[in-house]
Formats: sequence, C-alpha cells, structure tokens
Amino acid sequence: MATEWVEVYRVANARLLSAVGNKRRRKLEYPILCITVFPDQTMRRVPLAVTMVRFSVQFMLLLWSCIAMAMADEYVKYKDPKLPVGVRVEDLLRRMTLAEKIGQMVQVDRSVATDEVMRNYSIGSVLSGGGSTPLLHASAKDWVKMVNEFQKGSLSSRLGIPMIYGIDAVHGHNNVYEATIFPHNIGLGATRQSKLDIVLLKVLANNNVGHLQEGKLSDEACFSYNKLAALAKFHINFFSICYLIWHFRLCQWDPELLRRIGDATALEVRATGIPYVFAPCIAVCRDPRWGRCYESYSEDPKIVREMTDIILGLQGENPNSSLKGVPYVAGRNKVAACAKHFVGDGGTTNGLNENNTVIDMHGLLSIHMPAYSDSISKGVSTIMVSYSSWNGEKMHANGNLITRFLKDSLKFKGFVISDWEGIDRITTPPHSNYTYSVQAAILAGIDMVMVPYNYTEFIDDLTKLVTHKVIPMDRIDDAVSRILLVKFIMGMFENPLADLSLIDQVGSQSVSGVLVLGQAHRNLAREAVRKSLVLLKNGKSPDDPLLPLPKKAPRILVAGSSADNLGYQCGGWTITWQGFSGNNYTTGTTILNAIASTVDKSSEIIHLENPDIDYVKSGKFSYAIVVVGEYPYAETAGDSPTLTIADPGPTVISNVCGAVKCVVVIISGRPLVIEPYISSIDALVAAWLPGTEGQGVTDVLFGDYGFTGKLSRTWFKTVDQLPMNIGDSHYDPLFPFGFGLTTTKSTVTRSISASIDQRPSLLIIKGSVGIQNYKLSTIEKSISLTNQKFQRWNLLRDRLQQDWATFEFRSTLLGHGKTELLNTLIWAIPSNKSSGHYFDLGYATTTTIPIRDDAELATLATLVAMARRRRR
Repeated sequence: MATEWVEVYRVANARLLSAVGNKRRRKLEYPILCITVFPDQTMRRVPLAVTMVRFSVQFMLLLWSCIAMAMADEYVKYKDPKLPVGVRVEDLLRRMTLAEKIGQMVQVDRSVATDEVMRNYSIGSVLSGGGSTPLLHASAKDWVKMVNEFQKGSLSSRLGIPMIYGIDAVHGHNNVYEATIFPHNIGLGATRQSKLDIVLLKVLANNNVGHLQEGKLSDEACFSYNKLAALAKFHINFFSICYLIWHFRLCQWDPELLRRIGDATALEVRATGIPYVFAPCIAVCRDPRWGRCYESYSEDPKIVREMTDIILGLQGENPNSSLKGVPYVAGRNKVAACAKHFVGDGGTTNGLNENNTVIDMHGLLSIHMPAYSDSISKGVSTIMVSYSSWNGEKMHANGNLITRFLKDSLKFKGFVISDWEGIDRITTPPHSNYTYSVQAAILAGIDMVMVPYNYTEFIDDLTKLVTHKVIPMDRIDDAVSRILLVKFIMGMFENPLADLSLIDQVGSQSVSGVLVLGQAHRNLAREAVRKSLVLLKNGKSPDDPLLPLPKKAPRILVAGSSADNLGYQCGGWTITWQGFSGNNYTTGTTILNAIASTVDKSSEIIHLENPDIDYVKSGKFSYAIVVVGEYPYAETAGDSPTLTIADPGPTVISNVCGAVKCVVVIISGRPLVIEPYISSIDALVAAWLPGTEGQGVTDVLFGDYGFTGKLSRTWFKTVDQLPMNIGDSHYDPLFPFGFGLTTTKSTVTRSISASIDQRPSLLIIKGSVGIQNYKLSTIEKSISLTNQKFQRWNLLRDRLQQDWATFEFRSTLLGHGKTELLNTLIWAIPSNKSSGHYFDLGYATTTTIPIRDDAELATLATLVAMARRRRR
C-alpha cells in the first residue's frame, strides 16, 4: 500500500512532510521527509528521521517544532529590505523553479484571475483592460478589495512573491467612476506658460558678472540669474562691451503642469490599490488620420520629450540622477509608469493603426526615439512594445531594437512588456503559430507578456521552449530579474496590500461630505483645460473680435451634440475602452452646465442639438456657442481617411453661424476638416478632448482667463495634404504648428495680423534663417551675411518707428559644422496708446503680450530707452 504523506510545515524552499501512521497502534511510526528545492530547480527527498518508534505523539510534535525552528533560522536575503536590491533579486531568483519564473512573466486580465490561479501559477501581474472593472460604478473601496484578494493569492504561494496590478490611466484614472479625467495628451501638448518672464543681467567689461537688477514686475515675473551667466560671459568675450541682456521667455511648453497631473493621477490610482499604470504614451503622431493621435502630445519630438516630465509626477523624481536607466518609484503615493509604444507607432503609413512605419534609422532615432531616451533618464520603470512594424518587421519580434538598442545601448534596466495579445499578432493571421510567436517575442527581449486570457497555453509553450533549450535559461533569468527589480524598488515586498486610508483621494470622493484633495485634482484638471484650448479665429475682421463673450446677454443659444455630453467631452479610454455617450457613467461638468453656471442669472440659455435655421434667425439670440466634433473612439476604431466633423455638426454650423454671431468649439482628438465652414464662423476654438471639467472651457470663452494654447500639431486644409508636418517641403497649412491667438480678461491681442488699439502691449516679431557655423571667428561674418536677407525686417522697423519704441536683438546658436538658426527679434512697445497697426507677416511670427500695470510698463519703457541709447 502506498504511503500517504501529509504536509506539516513549510518554510522558504523546503516542505516538511510526515507519513500518516496507523491510528490503531498505541505507539506510532512516523517516517519524516524534507522536500527541498535545490539551486538547480530540482526537488529531492531528504530523510530526516526514519522509522522512529516508541515515541509519544507529544514528543513527535516537539521534534517537529525543533526541526521547523532550525529551518526557520535560515537567513532569507530577499526578504530583508536593508539589503541592496540587486542582492535581493539574486537571492530570490536562485530559489525559484522554472515554473515560478515563467509565472512571473505572465500578465492576465482580472476576469480570469483568482486567488488559486495567482498562487498555483505564481502569476506576476494582473491588469484591467479598457472597461474591465470589479463592478458598475465601482468605488475606490471596491477596487481595493479586488486587488487585495488577488494579492493575497500571490502572497500565499511558496515564495510569496507579490503581483503587480496594472491599468491604463492615460488621462487621469480614466477607468474609475468619479475619478478626475484630465485632457487627453493632444490637449496637454498645446498648453503653454503665459508668464511674463523678464531677466535683467548687468555685465561688466572685465568679464565679472554683476548682480541681477530686478525691476518692479508682476508676481509672475521670473528671475533666472545663474542660467544666463555662462551666456553673458560668452557675449562679453564676443563683443567686449558692457550691456544689458533682456531674457524674455515666452510661450514655452508647460512640463511642470504635466508633473502636477502625473502626481494627481498617481495618487488617485494608488487610492484604488493599483501601483502600475500603462502611461504615458510618448508616440509622435505624424498623421492625424491615426486613431490614436489624441494619445500623442505632438507631431514635434521636442514637445514630446518635454512632456515626459509627467513620469516625474507619476513616479517621483530620482534623487540619484546618475543611475540612468534604473527604475525609480518614490513611495506608496507613486506608481510605476510605462512609456509606450516602442517604437514608431505614430509614423505608420497613412496613419493606419498597428501598421508599418517606413522610415530609415536616422528618422527613427531623430523623431520617434528621443522621448524614450528621456524617459529612461527619468527612471521610467517599464516600456511597452508597439503593435506596429518598422520597415516590415514586427516590433514585438524586433530583437535589434528591443534588446540591442533599448536594453544594451540605452541601458534600460526596467522590464519590457508586450501590448494586449501583442505577441499573438507577430503572425498573420494572429495566433496562427503561437509557439513561434512566444519564441520570437521572448528571444527579442520582451520580459512580461500581456497574455491576457490564454495564460496556460503561454506557460506550456514557453516551458517546452526552455526545456528543449530553444530559449536559454539566461534569457528567462534576465526577464525575471527585471520584473523582480521593479517590484523591489516599488516596495511591493514590504507593502504588498493596498492602503485603505487613501480611498478618499479619488476624484469627487469626499471626507465627511467635504471635498478636499479630490477637488484640488479637479481644479488642476480645469486649469489644464483652459491652458490647452487653442483660439484659431476671433472675429471676421481684426477690429471686431467676438471673444471674450459677455456674461450678461438676453438670449444665448447653445447648439451641437457635444455641448451636453460628458462622454463626448472625455473621448475614448474613458470608463470603457471606446468611451461612452451621455452623462451617466461618471461625474463631471458638461460645457452646457459650465455655461449655465458662468453667465449672468438674467441671461436665458436655449439648448438645441440641431436647431433649424429659421428658428435661429427668429430667435433674437445675442450670440451662439456651437459645440461639435468627433464621437469617442479608441485605437483602430478611430482610424479615419476623411477626418470630417461628425454629423450633424456641419449642418449645425451652417444653420447657426449663418444666422447669428457664433463661436464654434471643436471637441476632437485631432485637427478636422474645417476650411469649408471657417468663413461663416466668427470665432473658432480647438478644445480637443478636455475631460470632466467643462468649466475650463468657459473660463476662457467668457474672459476669466485668457487663451494661451498653441497648436502642437499642424492643422491641415484638406486630407490630401497628409501627412504634413512642420518642416515638410509641401507645408501649406490652414493653421501652422505653434499657431494660437491670445486673449486677456479685458482685451484681445493676436499672434498674427495683430491690431492693437487698447492698452499698451509688447509686440514680439520673430523670424529665422539657416546659417552655417564652423568656428567662433565666423560668427561676425555669418551675422553680416544674414543682415542682407533682412531687408523686409528693416522696412518693418522703419514703419514701427513712428509710433513704437523699438529695438532689435539677435542671438545665434553655435554648432559644429551644423546648420543652425539665427533668430531676429523685434521687441516693440507702442509710444502712443491710441495708435494701431495691422501686421500681416507671412515670413515671421508675431506675438503680443499685454502690459498689465503701470509699474510693468515703466520697467519695459526703461529697458527700451536703454536699448535705444546703446544702438546710438
């Protein structure tokens, strides 16, 4: 008869078992075996005591206890938080079986995860796909309960390795009811800093830099002495004279806003028990026909690089910046971030999702790769691979880019994760040769696979591939080491379970009925909305602006299907994968509700989605606000060859704007065809996908704040021009990259075709030409040659001299045999407040900045006087 064994003790890498004795005998025999896992991943039975007889049960229990205590005395390094992370990873890795290692490489969807699955397969990660939630309208407490249940299953496994739960939090915690939904990335890419930033730096001829001279400026003025010291010394050596540098920083992108959004998002995600987000998307969308273009910050890789600062908000800023490539997560209020989708997903042919990006290595490295380098330097924990191909090779199978470039050249130390069923799509049709797909993906360097359902098939196939030495064990060890590294850095072994004390941090959650931090997050989202809006047109003539709108008006018409639809306002990846329609799936403020709370109580608001033109003509409306655009979509469902406004949007524009003064607000994830309607529109605003805080839109429509947003991507005239990006030879946009009109609380200024007839303003006119610099001594010659190309500038300057105090400032960037830009700025202040000029400069960019008070005006006037004296 076979011996039946019963487990009596388990610790670390050993289990103590005893054979069941004959209960009818007075004296029992208990053979004892220790089942031990050795470093070579084999299990062996080691006899500890054999045929021990004539001992009482009490004595045997005492013996077992002594043996257990002796085994427990073993020092388990990976459980010691005082040890270096590398030591802990190495110790844990050597204790793991092949099955446990492969389990760590698996990420399953929550719908197939159970505590048994987590324990028996040693699953490394669980995720919520788009819309995969524990309950309809699940609260933060519901999420925490679910995550903790999965985690308890993992902790009950032999080695107790915690799992990591991941979710797409791409514009706030967008899967969660009542969470704060921020603008999608395309809107955040349009945000700018509108600060008046003036730095005065006095320079002495003997190369000693003087003290910073601060004028009486507004509270927003920024002084940055150290940053300009080196530049000042360079100019001293070059000109050998005393002079004043006026450093004016205008309309820079706003990565600091991204940091704050990342911080708020991390806190709300952690409040639901989740420590890992699949964000940010750092794709460089080069064709708006792509259905994921709204997930991209810009067509310009420079902007995308700056926006990677959101990683510092999500994860925290690594105090040891020298550890490039090493992941960093600051604590329990932060999350592990995921830069995606590696690489080139925004450059596919015709903007088709999951398609082929045809570009040479130079283009790949200069356009699509820089943001990944920046993300790695900022400590991003994970990187997700793209569905797309590069020159015909599937990215999920591209070992040259994943292993040899990303891991070896860029020194990325975190783990690489596949996209949802990404390895299935290595073959065509998907999943047609799954064993090959597993082999290709793992050998290419993918460390964790988002299965998400057929985890047993993946585990079986990978086990066979390793057993038959198709995939070497060191590739498995590399993958698992990276996964464990991130988990140790995150503190998952010390604090694996979610903290219920954070649940009130989500969106509109309240503490004792009072909104606290959640309200702060919503205020932040509202700020992001108003900074992201881009004013494309304001008035049918420069002298008759429509915005800002008066709050007190007898009758106001609000039209369009997007005016009172929170789902349309938020776009895809909101509550569900493809988004939703209506106002019942989460909480927020629609644009219609925001209008109602902003205008004077005496104003009558009429809301009609598609009003008849005769009704509009007879309605005696003071003005109309038309809110139209796209309906929600995500990924391939959003691919569009036409990029038209969704019906009945064009009809609404025609009916309303043909009968009454109107401002059209476009709710969309990209530029749309608007040229056929623009002549009938009085004012046009690109609002992108603003999220839950509609009052950010009304903040600028009604002048509580000014428009400051600038296009982070080119607005085309027709789709036949696409793809068309800044710098292309066929560049002929409706609105160019960087375009955006501005308004203030009380007056309107313009970026192009400016008419200044209100209070004093500072006018900045900037143009640039390419020059070739080789040595320092050639600068004077370069400037001299360049002056010949600026005859039109001189004519403009002469024209301004009559009524404007002006001076010119030139700066150049030195390169080593490279073509650089020589910028010429004309800064002007009107000397006659009543004067007005119309500038139509096709060869330059103009911007006007309002001067807000007399002290600021006096300071600027002093600067101009000093500059004019220097010119003489």
